[in-house]
Amino acid sequence: MSFYISGGILIIYLDHAATSWPKPPAVNQAMQLAMEESAANPGRGSHVMAVKASRVIFECRMQLAKLFNVNNANDLAFTHNTTVALNMAIKGILQEGDHVVATMVEHNSVRRPLEYLKRTLGITVDYVKVNGKGELNLRDVEKALRQSTRLLVCTHSSNLLGSILPIAEMGRLAHEHGALFLVDAAQSAGILDIDIERMNVDMMAFPGHKGLLGPQGTGGLYIGPHVDLEPLIHGGTGSQSEEKEQPSVRPDRYEAGTPNTVGLAGLTVGVKKVIELTPKWIYSHEWSLTQRMMEGLMAIPQLTLLGPDQGQPRTGIVSFVHDKYDSSEIAFRLDREYGIAVRAGFHCTPLAHYAIHTEKSGAVRVSVGLSTTEAEVDELARAIKQICSS
Repeated sequence: MSFYISGGILIIYLDHAATSWPKPPAVNQAMQLAMEESAANPGRGSHVMAVKASRVIFECRMQLAKLFNVNNANDLAFTHNTTVALNMAIKGILQEGDHVVATMVEHNSVRRPLEYLKRTLGITVDYVKVNGKGELNLRDVEKALRQSTRLLVCTHSSNLLGSILPIAEMGRLAHEHGALFLVDAAQSAGILDIDIERMNVDMMAFPGHKGLLGPQGTGGLYIGPHVDLEPLIHGGTGSQSEEKEQPSVRPDRYEAGTPNTVGLAGLTVGVKKVIELTPKWIYSHEWSLTQRMMEGLMAIPQLTLLGPDQGQPRTGIVSFVHDKYDSSEIAFRLDREYGIAVRAGFHCTPLAHYAIHTEKSGAVRVSVGLSTTEAEVDELARAIKQICSS
């Protein structure tokens, strides 16, 4: 299916790894209703609109707890995006002398906070290597863990390669070595089955605007009940206002300032849609599309696909490079000549490019979503074939 956007421009949207689009119509409707009826400050007053706003926030928390199998919904703290959530977790738990294990497929939202703390706190970090497909050997993870390891952090799925890391096993290894386990679910929340308890997850950062089908400016951090983070932001919470310190009660401790109530109203509806369809069905839908896409792209001479081989597990991401054409040129021509939206460059994950030796070229990333159709995937392959044969 193709969509008309502002100005009557026809677009095939294949950039869902950045932000899913279009949103389910009910998401837009819920946000409009919230703006009209409950756009007051939750937890800051007892008037009708403030109470309605509080109910909006509560409902979103409960739906997310249901999706991720979180026992206490108050262990979910809302943030503006995954980046803020990862910064909250990393900067809130690490102290001078701590050791961290991460991987070579981490996003800059993990790497940059870690490198900052290396410089300012003197923490040490080891990045576990991956193979050319973005896949991890658990033995390498275990070898990297030390007595001083405070945190093991990894992305659930690479935003460049689509490879899926074995987070349940990684969480088990972390706990066996006395470390906490933090998961970056930017590419997996709403698409892969996530069970906080079963997967040994202590903290998990997630976006609202990708697989959960909500608007931008929404996301969150699951913080296990046994984990006490130093808040990243201090300020008003509407609770314990007479105290000079940030309150200890959750989720207020981690949610200073006015929340995005309107956005969370939309996110609630997005999460309900995911629960209705199930992540299992959504993953199967996206996987089938990626396999069809890979088949079409593999027929193009001098084009190399990145990530897991055809038939192997992956999220809805297919990245590639071409021997002759620059990645940015291909993406530009797809947009301007064919109305197809993809992304080219380094995708905020330079370590992954070093791991697969594309640090000089970057890559074109195509990412499917819930709304993507087989016809759109076929049109993409046709367009790239024409570009690369011109």
